[in-house]
Amino acid sequence: MENFNTYNLAFVLRKSRKNNEGKSPVYMRITVNGQRAEVSIKRNIHTDNWENKACKAKGYKSEVKQLNQYLETLKALMNDYHTEMVKMGEEITAQSLKNKFLGISEDRRMLIEVFEYHNHQLKELEGTNYASATIKRYTTTLDHIKAFLVFKYQLNDIPLNRLKYSFITDLEHYFKVTRKCNHNTTIKYIKNFRKVINLAIKNEWLSKDPFAKFQAKIVEVKREYLLKDELKNIEDLNLAFPRLDIVRDIFVFSCYSGLAYVDVANLTKNNIRLGIDGDLWIITERTKTKSQSNIPLLPKAHELIKKYSRYPNKKTEDHIFPIFTNQRMNAYLKEIADLASVDKNLTFHIARHTFATTVTLANGVPIESISSMLGHKSIRTTQIYSKVINAKISEDMDKLKRKLS
Repeated sequence: MENFNTYNLAFVLRKSRKNNEGKSPVYMRITVNGQRAEVSIKRNIHTDNWENKACKAKGYKSEVKQLNQYLETLKALMNDYHTEMVKMGEEITAQSLKNKFLGISEDRRMLIEVFEYHNHQLKELEGTNYASATIKRYTTTLDHIKAFLVFKYQLNDIPLNRLKYSFITDLEHYFKVTRKCNHNTTIKYIKNFRKVINLAIKNEWLSKDPFAKFQAKIVEVKREYLLKDELKNIEDLNLAFPRLDIVRDIFVFSCYSGLAYVDVANLTKNNIRLGIDGDLWIITERTKTKSQSNIPLLPKAHELIKKYSRYPNKKTEDHIFPIFTNQRMNAYLKEIADLASVDKNLTFHIARHTFATTVTLANGVPIESISSMLGHKSIRTTQIYSKVINAKISEDMDKLKRKLS
């Protein structure tokens, strides 16, 4: 059994420390796994009135009865401390039990307390170091951790020193089985949790890393994007409803600019400037990563900006497009996909992937340039797209075949 300890409590007389009245002090002896700790209970008694084997006073005097009642009270108190520490999963030693009795508090940090401290720090840096979406992810992770504690342990919080490898694996199982999260979503939540644990370790609130033997790997998934014909079908749709027309145009703009939903929503006239070549560029900072994105304005994207230059229902006059919520936009995109006979779940992620593949990579734009335009911090992130562009691979191989022949 985990955290199992042998525990014994006894009272002993220190005969060598008699006071002026000839009485010896009584000590409480705590033994855990063979290790001892002793503490004075501030009571004295004559050696003739002490029974060593029974560890209590003997006789019928009132002071003897009072002392024995006090010893029983202490025994019950120490048993309660021991039970509490077992329940909370604390490390039980003779010294830690002695500290409980003396009221010496250890720096016992609790998981939810530390997680909330971490999230509060993030919140204070919102808009400078962290995007609101990032803060929301950590808030959601905290909510899941709270639910897991109730589900698994019937606790609202847990000491950091109770976190073991089994806690992490049980949490992973909870996400996948109880919450029905896929593997990558599960690992993303656990990585958020790991960041909080690392904070606790750096602050010396936790001595052992429960993640030491845990391996969290994201499984590479196929990134969907629109083929050239599918994109054209969406562009050529004749839409009767203005809401669908607006959403289609914004989606197409994202396909020709590579901007995420939130970056399109925040795009203003100030972001459209003359570039180094004298042509118009989109110059902006990615909301998610705070990295710079400098994108030459393609004709189709420019056409859509002009279309909405005088549109009335925008957030401000300076904003480029009227924007619905991301949830509504994605709901309308499902309608648009049906109308265009595109058998894919249209999202702004697909629009961004389409820019990286069909619009740029498939037309010979170097991957280094694509990485810069997408605002990726590492080119390895962009190289994922080169693995899925079969048309480009076929084209390159045709060139090689002609050379070899």
